[in-house]
Amino acid sequence: MLLLIVTTILWAFSFSLIGEYLAGQVDSWFSVLMRLGLAALVFLPFLRWKGYRASTILLYMLVGMLQLGVMYLLSFEAYTYLSVTEFLLFTVMTPLYVTLIYDLLSRRRLRIGYAFSALLAVAGAAIIRYDKVSDHFWFGLLLVQAANICFAIGMVGYKRLQETRPMPQHTAFSWFYLGAVIIAIIAWSLWGNPNKLPTTSLQWGILVWLGVAASGLGYFMWNYGATQVDAGTLGIMNNMHVPAGLLVNLAIWQEKPHWPSFIAGAIVIFASLYVHKRWVVWHGSKSDA
Repeated sequence: MLLLIVTTILWAFSFSLIGEYLAGQVDSWFSVLMRLGLAALVFLPFLRWKGYRASTILLYMLVGMLQLGVMYLLSFEAYTYLSVTEFLLFTVMTPLYVTLIYDLLSRRRLRIGYAFSALLAVAGAAIIRYDKVSDHFWFGLLLVQAANICFAIGMVGYKRLQETRPMPQHTAFSWFYLGAVIIAIIAWSLWGNPNKLPTTSLQWGILVWLGVAASGLGYFMWNYGATQVDAGTLGIMNNMHVPAGLLVNLAIWQEKPHWPSFIAGAIVIFASLYVHKRWVVWHGSKSDA
């Protein structure tokens, strides 16, 4: 749980940095390639293949392709149609995707209590981020939901692989990032615009920070933390980035949130975590006993 909290704080800066300094200024495919390439380099020393089945390695690469490769491509493209606040608004369905996908993969049935606590977290994030949307919001919504689904499938897939085909997580992530960077290389080769590379040291610095810290270390901590908690808690924690992102906007860019909705939404998100821990998980353990 601590790793999920630390990663949420780390990622809170990413949304605004991308929206303010990269979106529309730097080619989105190059941004993805740079970010994933640096993350892959961080874990390259841990790459191991002896003692592991080829199918297991390919599955870890596949979840990396989905959770980061395809997700980043869709997300960076979505930033060209959406403001940072709109982007955050459209991510609120992720907890439901996480809960539903995990149940379908692991139990072949839906646990109503888990879906209920995830729905509470979605409601809290929606309360915080409800705002007037732009004319492009339908296409932006489509892109972000596709990105959310890829992120959820990859995250749940990684969690299931650690349960069914475990390997040391630093080794798992070396293959995970290798799969993601392959997708980025293909996308840049097909659609990249070499005339829209970073032009300032600030833009290069942001890409380095996003690649090494937010992606390289951040996703390792997040997926490692994901293996230590249940699917319901994991889904709820996905929406903690909403209040965290708003606080970053307030502290750095002086973009004040609508305080009544911010406080109300944050209370609902924390309440969803409390309900899940104190009621859903407890009752589930009693019924399984």
